[in-house]
Amino acid sequence: MSSQSDQSTRRVEGKPRVIVTRALTPVVEERMGELFDCRFNESDEPMDREALIAAMRECDVLVPTVTDRIDAAMLDAAGDRMRLIASFGAGTDHIDLAAAAARKITVTNTPSVFTEDTADLAMALIIGVPRRMREGVSLVRSGEWSGWAPTAMLGRKLAGKTLGIVGMGRIGQAVAHRAKAFGLDLVYHNRKRLPEAVERMFGASYVESLDDLLAQTDILTLHCPSNPESHHMIDAQAIARMKPDACLINTARGDLVDQDALVEALESGHLAGAGLDVYPEEPKVDPRLLAHPNVMTLPHIGSATAEGRAASGEKVIANIRFWADGHRPPDQVLDALI
Repeated sequence: MSSQSDQSTRRVEGKPRVIVTRALTPVVEERMGELFDCRFNESDEPMDREALIAAMRECDVLVPTVTDRIDAAMLDAAGDRMRLIASFGAGTDHIDLAAAAARKITVTNTPSVFTEDTADLAMALIIGVPRRMREGVSLVRSGEWSGWAPTAMLGRKLAGKTLGIVGMGRIGQAVAHRAKAFGLDLVYHNRKRLPEAVERMFGASYVESLDDLLAQTDILTLHCPSNPESHHMIDAQAIARMKPDACLINTARGDLVDQDALVEALESGHLAGAGLDVYPEEPKVDPRLLAHPNVMTLPHIGSATAEGRAASGEKVIANIRFWADGHRPPDQVLDALI
């Protein structure tokens, strides 16, 4: 099946009607308002299913975010006006790409701009969980800290430990670059092995089997997309293969991990802790995770930097301008069935 390249050649006369589902940074919204006929979400309340369908019926271009689920039935109900989905964010698992392609709707995203930001946050969790930072912060804030003691708040050092990276794309490699400076031994699992020169640069060893990787790692960090193959890739069986006292870090997608299995492993003491920025039913967070003393829970802020969000907005604008001028957008997503 071909890509959507034949779908972006229709030139739009006048300013395209653009509906943005969430509030963006003021500079981005100001520029979009100058270039396009825009409708912004001033309340910043997430749109429900019916509101998204209504928006798609009224616009030439929809600018959703990664939290806006757009499935085949919604696209069928939207009518024929909308011809571009210019998504704000790198992920595309929230959009039924095959259904969009079937309806000749071009889809774009904003890749690469959040790589360093997400890697920074992942590294913060990689450091913070073994050193029990969440527990330490709570201790100080509670007023119960009794002072320094030789045996108090003992965590685990990073140097010499094995970091297992699942998904060695842009973000995984950026994490590897940071982790190397902390003296971590690096192993990785990926759909395709990296070139030998890249492995040497990071000092990383390829592990073909995920099961083998799990058995080797002291800290496991996930950097792969959400899809049917990766759903619950870290389940009870996978966690059982991990070392006792290992830590799990997830800044990718919440459904990569079976949350019940994770909670059970934490409560039993099989896992020493977890660092989570994503959850399967956001914004809900399992209260059992919140209660655990060594689970760092963050509100999906891997990409939350002013610089990253501005750059993502600029990519959205560029994609719309190219498309409206009859050219292939620079960040056009290929058909999901390729």
